[in-house]
Amino acid sequence: MRAPSSELPVVLDRVSFRAGETTILDRLSLTLAPGAPTVIVGPNGSGKTTLLRLCMGLIAPTEGGIAWGGRSQATMARRAIVFQRPVMLRRSTAANVAYALAKANVTGSARRDRVDELLAQVGLSDLAQRPARQLSVGEAQRLALARALARDPELLLLDEPTASLDPASTRRVEEIILMAAQSGIKIVMASHDLGQVRRIAGEVVFLARGALCEQSSAGDFLNCPKTPEAAAFLRGDLVI
Repeated sequence: MRAPSSELPVVLDRVSFRAGETTILDRLSLTLAPGAPTVIVGPNGSGKTTLLRLCMGLIAPTEGGIAWGGRSQATMARRAIVFQRPVMLRRSTAANVAYALAKANVTGSARRDRVDELLAQVGLSDLAQRPARQLSVGEAQRLALARALARDPELLLLDEPTASLDPASTRRVEEIILMAAQSGIKIVMASHDLGQVRRIAGEVVFLARGALCEQSSAGDFLNCPKTPEAAAFLRGDLVI
């Protein structure tokens, strides 16, 4: 049974993030609670990746505050993030996972057993000894998910994890994401694919021009958008 969450909810209170003179996120207040996957959507440049990095704690807000489970200085031990183009270590597929487990303080036979479990979970058991940098793009993304799951995260952040994948690879990655969500892990994922929103999201966060325009159930967002920007985005119009 999973221990009580120490990372959730993630609460952003009037968070802004600036790079030089450019405002990337502007006074954004948002709560990410336990439950079904949250998918972040919006046009390019709306701040999706920056929001994920803030939620992970990789960067600090220029203004405002973030709390994880009610604490502003919560450890990152139970958070994990997967980027669109993950970097593979110069070692085998299995050794990449073993390294992640070592960083999570899993030792001895438990580590070996867990490597096998994780590779089976992401469908890479047959490629355990292949150099990770020789994997296909889709295989590498599944390995990145295995490394993230090695941290036993309560919060898993995904930055457009299927953006470069073909439909078959996308389906396999989505299956892993949904299995993780069903196990109780909170998924927060950026995506540009409205079909993916329908398949995965329980909740949608819509960003435009660095601001939070909508936060609602996936069904409400897709069928009854509340703002002109969201309606335009769903029609496929340019939202600048």
